[in-house]
Amino acid sequence: MPAYNAELLMEKVIRDIPLETMEILNTVLIIDDGSSDGTAELALKLAKEFPKISLVRHPENRGYGAVQKTAFDWTLENNGDIAVMLHSDGQYPPEYLKPMLAPFEKKADVVGGSRILFGDMRSGGMSKIRYYGTIWLNALENLVFRQKLTSYHSGYKAYSRNALEKIPYRSYSNTFNFDSEMLVGSIRAELDIAEIPIPTIHGEGFSSLKPVPYGLSVLGTIVRYIFGRI
Repeated sequence: MPAYNAELLMEKVIRDIPLETMEILNTVLIIDDGSSDGTAELALKLAKEFPKISLVRHPENRGYGAVQKTAFDWTLENNGDIAVMLHSDGQYPPEYLKPMLAPFEKKADVVGGSRILFGDMRSGGMSKIRYYGTIWLNALENLVFRQKLTSYHSGYKAYSRNALEKIPYRSYSNTFNFDSEMLVGSIRAELDIAEIPIPTIHGEGFSSLKPVPYGLSVLGTIVRYIFGRI
């Protein structure tokens, strides 16, 4: 669970994890990415109530991609089988953690939550610029990568141990573009990618991602892919 200045939102996310899902999880790993608020203290307080919570702290803010690198390294070092990224701001519903795990029973290597499969993303509060940007970027990426995925830009992702061992994630960026790079790595490694429908939850306070710079960074990844640089 990436957590940066998430003191006001993270507790609800933890408490919304269904009991039956919490029981099958080995660890709820919270990575405090150099927060300046009480995120770390909240995590330690919640750990007393939820013993499966573990906290790792970055002494300074390193970025979204760096958090995932830390999480994946921790997963491999601690013999984890599957790593699921659940954001601490409530943008992705904890109730879908268990459905995110289901495709692994059919030998999937990577699972992504797809808002498009669920329905109209605008009904969940997604702005027009994000909506149309997502649609066009997905179409372009499918064309370039020769895939048929419905969503490249959901942060609700899960990876098998096999995927983490084959994707060179440590060489990727520390930015929000990390998720796109992970999908490129999955495609390069010819891994089995599955998707499940998830609802769109957008609103003030949920995401610090700026759509235009992010879109440009994705285009940069596409160009790097075309020239074999990723």
